[in-house]
Amino acid sequence: MIHVEVVFSSGPRQIELKALTLPLGSCVKDALLGANLLAQAQQGLSVGIWGRKSTLGHVLQDRDRVEVYRGLIVDPKEARRVRYRAHGEKLPRKGVKRLQTRSVTEPSD
Repeated sequence: MIHVEVVFSSGPRQIELKALTLPLGSCVKDALLGANLLAQAQQGLSVGIWGRKSTLGHVLQDRDRVEVYRGLIVDPKEARRVRYRAHGEKLPRKGVKRLQTRSVTEPSD
């Protein structure tokens, strides 16, 4: 027996996670059947294992995470352009800011 997780997000901030125990040799399609998500996967959505695109016939291993991906509504590049136009300038980067240092030359005698 192998243990797998099946994850599907029907919308923003909505995640369905189902843990399944399947027999050895089970494929992605079997996991989707067990999680009652096969219909969604066959409606043009793609599937993957641990963030890598896969097929319905891929044989699963123990502790695999099957993910059902929905299509993007907005192109990420276009969303970035719209945010830039709305703010009029680039947003500040998150993280540590570097201090600017000036080099000081010592007077020579």
